[in-house]
Amino acid sequence: MPPTTNTLFKPSALSRAWIKTVPPIYAQTRRAQSSEAASGPPPAGGHLPSVATSQLLKSTRESALHVQGIRWIDEVAFRPQDVLSSGRETRKMNMFQAIRDAMSIALAKDDNAVVFGEDVGFGGVFRCTMGLAEEFGRERVFNTPLSEQGIAGFGIGLAAMGHTAIAEIQFSDYIFPAFDQLVNEAAKIRYRSGGQFNVGGLTVRTPTMSVGHGGLYHSQSPEGFFMGASGLKIVVPRSPIQAKGLLLASIRDPNPVIFMEPKILYRSAVEQVPIDDYEIPVGRAEVITAGSDLTVLTYGTPIYHCEAALSMLRSPPLSLAAHIPESVRSASIEVIDLRTILPWDVDTVQKSVEKTGRLLIIHEAGRTGGVGAEIAAEVQKRCFLKLEAPVRRLTGWDTPVALQYEKFIIPDALRIVDAIVETLNY
Repeated sequence: MPPTTNTLFKPSALSRAWIKTVPPIYAQTRRAQSSEAASGPPPAGGHLPSVATSQLLKSTRESALHVQGIRWIDEVAFRPQDVLSSGRETRKMNMFQAIRDAMSIALAKDDNAVVFGEDVGFGGVFRCTMGLAEEFGRERVFNTPLSEQGIAGFGIGLAAMGHTAIAEIQFSDYIFPAFDQLVNEAAKIRYRSGGQFNVGGLTVRTPTMSVGHGGLYHSQSPEGFFMGASGLKIVVPRSPIQAKGLLLASIRDPNPVIFMEPKILYRSAVEQVPIDDYEIPVGRAEVITAGSDLTVLTYGTPIYHCEAALSMLRSPPLSLAAHIPESVRSASIEVIDLRTILPWDVDTVQKSVEKTGRLLIIHEAGRTGGVGAEIAAEVQKRCFLKLEAPVRRLTGWDTPVALQYEKFIIPDALRIVDAIVETLNY
């Protein structure tokens, strides 16, 4: 049977231009390197922003203590925010350390809280539970058999009996054996029992998204499969501060939550993180950068690809300059971090799109049936008369994640620039 033609793989004009210019660019680069050698080598990570150099990360105590929406748990709510922040301390943490800190606080403050999953007793493959078993005892932090269905079912039972169950699925790629337990049981118990029972105490943590070399079983983004599971909440943080606050809020939320952690950010994203107990609200998106010409909506790792893309848009390299019109280089672009995938913050997105008239949705998961499809349909309905261009989705390809060239699967900075230019020029 002959293979079908997939128009999704048709390269754009900008991508074709990039491919054609590789040989002359190489020659130009070699000449530039020889002429610039006297002025010193380029930075190791290149000139574009990376996660390590991102301006979105809070590198100072002052900025960390005044994160939008932060709510301190150990102070009364009516005191002014500046008073609430005074005297508090921060510590430099990467994302896995911030997640570990959140679980430590949850275990210390809630005697009914337990942490369990594959290998969590010795710290887990990403070290997110390092030292918790020694600190709180192995009856509260313990390993389970290699059964995702069993982990989810066990967590549902614990939560139904009043415990705070913090489960770990070692990779989100392996959450599918637990799909029936999560979608048919956890999501429905409150409705099924007429409100007599619930599993709001269940939080399922799991690493997600690409890592650069994970291939088809360690780089998937399965959040879209849960979009129709009414009764669940899905959260994806972008940074250490966000991860700690959102995880504590998820653990205390009266609904079961699947907390998906972008694995490539575990060590690469570093911030000054408040050491006190705080929450960041579930269900609310955050406007990271205000703008008036285009709304870019994303979550997780692509936040940083968007930052690099905006830098490339404003100051394009010589090889791309001819394909990025001067008129779009100064465009005012609003970037929104969705943070909560289910239920997603319709009001914030609608308000932004009504202002800008254009929407670009970006995620690593495939296009068909993805998160972007649901958002695009709802925005098209609510904002139809305000739109200046069709809602654009930029996603991973509808294929398994490749064993090689994983970078070509995900929406990187170049593809994002291409989508921005096309949307602004529609």
